[in-house]
Amino acid sequence: MQTEIITIGNELLIGQVIDTNSAWIGEQLNKEGFSINRITSISDNADEIKDTVTEALKRVDIVLITGGLGPTKDDITKKTLAELFDTKLVFNEVMYNNVQKFLKGRGLNTVNELNKAQALVPENCTPIVNKVGTAPIMWFEKNGKIVVSMPGVPLEMKTAIKDEIIPRLKKKFNSGVIIHQTILVFDYPEAELAEKLHDWENALPKEISLAYLPAPGRVRLRLTARGENKKYLESLVKNEVKKLDTIIGNNIYGYADEPPAAILGRLLKEKKATVATAESCTGGTIGHLITAIPGSSEYFKGGVIAYANSIKEEVLGVKHDTLETYGAVSREVVEQMAEGARKLMKTDYAIATSGIAGPGGEVKEKTVYSRCSTRTVGAKPVVIPGKPVGTVWIAISTPEKTFSIMFSFGKIRERNIQRSAEYGLVLLIKYLETGKFYKKA
Repeated sequence: MQTEIITIGNELLIGQVIDTNSAWIGEQLNKEGFSINRITSISDNADEIKDTVTEALKRVDIVLITGGLGPTKDDITKKTLAELFDTKLVFNEVMYNNVQKFLKGRGLNTVNELNKAQALVPENCTPIVNKVGTAPIMWFEKNGKIVVSMPGVPLEMKTAIKDEIIPRLKKKFNSGVIIHQTILVFDYPEAELAEKLHDWENALPKEISLAYLPAPGRVRLRLTARGENKKYLESLVKNEVKKLDTIIGNNIYGYADEPPAAILGRLLKEKKATVATAESCTGGTIGHLITAIPGSSEYFKGGVIAYANSIKEEVLGVKHDTLETYGAVSREVVEQMAEGARKLMKTDYAIATSGIAGPGGEVKEKTVYSRCSTRTVGAKPVVIPGKPVGTVWIAISTPEKTFSIMFSFGKIRERNIQRSAEYGLVLLIKYLETGKFYKKA
């Protein structure tokens, strides 16, 4: 069943208020099998409202509107919809009682004229009580199509959608069954991934569609199955996920639409394990991502932001000769950082990063000697490759072994930091899931 969402308010168009309503409504409707055809934000203008609703009704059967239902003069949605549906505003006793009850709960025993006007509703609509506000929800039906107008206040809108609108829509329409399955993929550019999955994608059953949702360093694949038989659709999706695992399983790190830190936290809690961090180029971002998840104190002990080499040495125990020979951005240093953090914090695992986030800091190739940084008798020359901006080493230390891998992320500083942090989380996720260290394809 096709649906359109219209959000009303000048504040949305000038960026004063971010429209979170439409995204939330779309998510809820999608879970119930209703498809979203279009989302539109418009100004508090009567002609704009009329034209937008009229055009939407030519395309879809359900139009959901938020905004413009307050008590002030700039809230014109109710009056405009009454004109659009060729009716007049009438006083509704039930709505008035709700206004009185709401204001009394706020310690106000007097209802002024503006509040009283909230009880006016279009005569040919079905008014629905707003359980957490004063503006009524208005349900219109015309020629088998539905228009619902709701307040723009998120709490009021969400309460209306959950308690009233979705239940009523489900009674009126057979929305069918819709199933989504997310597959989280990392270290695979979108274009290369699409090429890799070309044959698999072309062979998908007609009931299943595929979407690529890229972000820096990772891609969310979303399988969507539509039909009437839920068990049948679930079996189709499960079968396709199995096929996908044989093709790119090395790069899959999760099957739920959640951030890497949440996945890692769940795995650590299952294993009753702990983790620490040692961060250079990421500057505490990994620790921030981990602690943003509620309950992370159960498995995260702490971290060291070792930006300076002196901190790497004095706090994490990185050897001075190692830093001198190989430089801070190297396998040898990042592994010692991870091992140092794990020992210092007495954790089961540790994640460490060292890299060149940019925009400057590129390191040229150089030759050093195994005994020190200058030529000595008997010393063997060691060529240290150049390190362009975006070069990042990430290490994972475990009770059994320490592993590290180098990535080349590019020249954008903010993106390099974010990708490095998320890759650090994902590398540990892959180890906890498989017992093996990730190897680049």
